[in-house]
Amino acid sequence: MIIETMNLWDSVDGNFTPTLTGYILEPVLEENKKRGAVLLCPGGGYARRSPRDKQPMALKFNAAGYHAFILEYRVAPDKFPKPLFDISKAVSIIRENAEKWNVDENLIVPCGFSAGAHLAQMLGVFWSEEFIYSQTGIKKGTNKPNGLILTYPVVSSGKFAHKGSFNNLLGENADEKMSELVSIEKQVNENMPPTFIWHTCMDKASPLENSLLLAEKLREHDIPIEMHIFPNGGHGFKIDTEEEEDLNSTLPDTKTWVELTVKWLKRLAEINSQNKNEKC
Repeated sequence: MIIETMNLWDSVDGNFTPTLTGYILEPVLEENKKRGAVLLCPGGGYARRSPRDKQPMALKFNAAGYHAFILEYRVAPDKFPKPLFDISKAVSIIRENAEKWNVDENLIVPCGFSAGAHLAQMLGVFWSEEFIYSQTGIKKGTNKPNGLILTYPVVSSGKFAHKGSFNNLLGENADEKMSELVSIEKQVNENMPPTFIWHTCMDKASPLENSLLLAEKLREHDIPIEMHIFPNGGHGFKIDTEEEEDLNSTLPDTKTWVELTVKWLKRLAEINSQNKNEKC
């Protein structure tokens, strides 16, 4: 495995430098197999980036045969659209280095947790918008996600909002127009890629209704979705490490989410490969 950390930008305003860390699988023997890449977007309410969503999850996806990348994106006091620019740049870097890292450029999939899932969704709905390219210099289309993995996502700025996330992203005095702009269920469009969602019924921080609202809009736009709702577990319980199992051994059902995600990624790879061949 090659572990490499790079700055996203040559220079940024402020004291925080966004980075991308790759956990890149080396070819096995003489095989030069291209593998999908999962871009991890940690949660933390746009106030921080949770460590539990970083290396432990990168190693999980490595074990399943995928390259993993960890995005250290800008959070408060930085505001929208800076985090969106960061994830756009991260996907662009991965795609532009696809040959070097043996990445399947048709299978670059952000995986977000909580507010990190909101960031992944913003890329899903806004990736083709001109304001991203004009303000960042990113080559058009290189930031396109091929799918989204959303783990107990923050979605709506409305009734079921995780208020802290939106206050950190926009500021506490954001106007209604800006709040609606980042309320993803109001922005879903045909550019949104296939999406995998999981949530728990008992989530109080980002209630299940967030995922239900999103799923409804994805269905309206004929976006392929796979969704899993688990009866137990609060916000942030992934149950995928020994430490978490020791803390709460009553949630064995949610432990299956990584396995379910990997199966979905394999199906997505087959579909994307078929679509690519049909266009040739």
